[in-house]
Amino acid sequence: MLILDFSIAIHKENFMKQLTRAQYFFLGSMLFGMMFGAGNLIFPVHLGQLAGSHFWLANWGFISTGVFMPFIGLIALGISGATSVEDLANRIHPTFSKIFTVLLYLTIGPCFALPRTASVSFQIGVAPFVPPGSETLIMALFTGVFMALALLMGLKPSKLIVYIGKFLNPAFLLFLALLVAVALIHPMGSYSAMMPHGAYVSQPYLTGFKEGYNTMDVLAVLAFAIVVINTLQSLGMTDRTAMTGDIFKVGVIVTVLMTVIYTAITWLGVSSMGALTLSDNGGIALAEIAAYYFGPLGQLLQAIIVTLACFKTAIGLITSCSEAFHTLFPKGPGYRTYCYIMAGFSFVVANVGLTQIISLAIPVLMFIYPLAIALILSTYAAYFFHHDTRFYKWPAAFTILAALGDALSVLSPAIKETGFVKTILSFHAMLPFSADGMAWVVPTFLGLVVALIHVKLTGEKPLSLG
Repeated sequence: MLILDFSIAIHKENFMKQLTRAQYFFLGSMLFGMMFGAGNLIFPVHLGQLAGSHFWLANWGFISTGVFMPFIGLIALGISGATSVEDLANRIHPTFSKIFTVLLYLTIGPCFALPRTASVSFQIGVAPFVPPGSETLIMALFTGVFMALALLMGLKPSKLIVYIGKFLNPAFLLFLALLVAVALIHPMGSYSAMMPHGAYVSQPYLTGFKEGYNTMDVLAVLAFAIVVINTLQSLGMTDRTAMTGDIFKVGVIVTVLMTVIYTAITWLGVSSMGALTLSDNGGIALAEIAAYYFGPLGQLLQAIIVTLACFKTAIGLITSCSEAFHTLFPKGPGYRTYCYIMAGFSFVVANVGLTQIISLAIPVLMFIYPLAIALILSTYAAYFFHHDTRFYKWPAAFTILAALGDALSVLSPAIKETGFVKTILSFHAMLPFSADGMAWVVPTFLGLVVALIHVKLTGEKPLSLG
């Protein structure tokens, strides 16, 4: 259980009844800080360059899935009465719950996202300053210090809201605001004069929608929600109805922050096309924009922005993953031991095996992501039927087939050409929206319909949450 020591608090008894606006803001800042990493920073910049004059439609498409979908996931945990992802997934089946939760935290933790925070910080923020021939050594030193500092802060979860919510995230926003403010005052060009590229020419909203979906922040919010829930519980917010309201308020803060910042960063990308050429990715675009406005200091500014974005996410991942595994396996290592394991393993992966690990992690991500969405939608449906577990079981049963196809579709060509896999993918291709990576849509909603029919025919079976 995370017990937060708010420096702004006067008496614990007071915020057992009601949190102050400042405390809500710091909770929202903490969650935003953990979720908003380097990928969230560079994706919108490139989207803006591609969208051109279709900036607003593309931006709202991106926000629809990149912001509102995670918000829906956060509120789902609130109304479910669950205390963790494992607790929620347990309504499908205990074995499924264990496997799903382990895969979720391993993939967004030490096997994928966590080591990537260190490697991306080095590649975008530090590598430009490193002399040729010394990259390997400097990267090892940098990622070692990076993970050690993240570990040091992760070992003190009682200070998480202070480290991230009060200092790191505001510092990140300050440096980012500096870049955006200068660009607003001296824009490179008007978005209305910029030509859209590729799919943004004819389908700007849908293309932006798919880009936001690809951020996979639904998984991040499910993983980090345990920190928010534990925080609220530690402050005495044990009433389920009240806690749902508290989670909603925190979610609104995160949603507003993300919407404003995504819009600003996307506009930054659009405006850059007035003086720059289309870049290969958002990391390059951000570097060029920073150099345009700040010259040689631009690389330093970019390094600070990217490193802060990754560092606060790394702290959140170490904390949430360690808390989750300690809860999953209470007879195993303690929370602090898991923190050391997460940071140590991630350091090794970042330096010697990130490419290989990513090749294994992406299919797992593609498998669990549709199941996470189905779990969220099931929660809303079940809410109106006393949390009847059939609203969880049926959609999961239908969605798992689409999820398997999504996972197999990103394997190497050699594996995809084998008879068994090829047969599954041929059926997967028949599902609507499979080409867009959203094959889960029809099976999930079909599962919800079947669950509704089942409940109506046999009566409700309320789940006890007490």
